[in-house]
Amino acid sequence: MARIYLFNKPYGVLTQFTDAEGRAVLADYIDVPGIYPAGRLDKDSEGLLLLTDDGRLQQRISDPRFKLAKTYRAQVEGIPGEEALEMLRRGVDLKDGRTRPAKAALIDEPADLWPRDPPIRYRASIPDSWVELTITEGRNRQVRRMTAAVGLPTLRLIRYAIGPWTLGTLLPGEMRQLDNAEVEKLTTSSM
Repeated sequence: MARIYLFNKPYGVLTQFTDAEGRAVLADYIDVPGIYPAGRLDKDSEGLLLLTDDGRLQQRISDPRFKLAKTYRAQVEGIPGEEALEMLRRGVDLKDGRTRPAKAALIDEPADLWPRDPPIRYRASIPDSWVELTITEGRNRQVRRMTAAVGLPTLRLIRYAIGPWTLGTLLPGEMRQLDNAEVEKLTTSSM
């Protein structure tokens, strides 16, 4: 049976196990041989990363052809109006083409939010807010580019969910292995 781990990737950590430049990597937090990330998360993004030893499952999770939903919580500069949210819901024109429609909603600051190190810049003259976005593709820095395209630059980005998996109560740097019943249920479902 496949091994699947949920990991809360801290800010500033590369989604790889080694780095010739000595930057923070997964190996600084994870000491489990034979598992690999299913997908990527930018160095300056935080949150849910899945790791597995099953190559087919790894591809199914990370390949945009399977349209596995990924939910992000983005702290943005400004407060989105309904027009900006609707643009995100319809899809946004980026340099590499139009995005698929997304689910987008203005949300309260997440109650289970941990402090970020370093903290985001604070500017008293510019309000910020939180947006939850669910996308089904994974272009490079896509959520950041989408929010910027509608006039809401992202200050902090946390991936909260991938398909049926969520961060739950994992804090940055923490990892949890799914038990056999969870793996069986999830790998036999339609994802």
